[in-house]
Amino acid sequence: MHKMAFSRYTTSINIWEMKHMFDIMKAVRETAAARSAVTRARRPRPELIRLRVEIERTKCAIEAARNHFEQAVDPTLIDCYIYELNAAQLRYQFLLRKFKSQED
Repeated sequence: MHKMAFSRYTTSINIWEMKHMFDIMKAVRETAAARSAVTRARRPRPELIRLRVEIERTKCAIEAARNHFEQAVDPTLIDCYIYELNAAQLRYQFLLRKFKSQED
């Protein structure tokens, strides 16, 4: 009789341990899913990366046009660099608006 009571006790402990183990496994799965969602949210999208590269190139084009304008002496070249600078600034504004709209 004592042996039977002991086996019932161990069986109930095993069931409790199994339930506890399943709860832990569920918590681990939920944590992994949450981490995965956060990682996906933090990972920049390829189109945003391309836009950032274009924005940086356009910044360089603005700086180059500004430098050329400051060095130019010929009136025709001055006009050329003014147009170049305006075009680069308009492109920069366009790319920033596009980046902000896709970021949301």
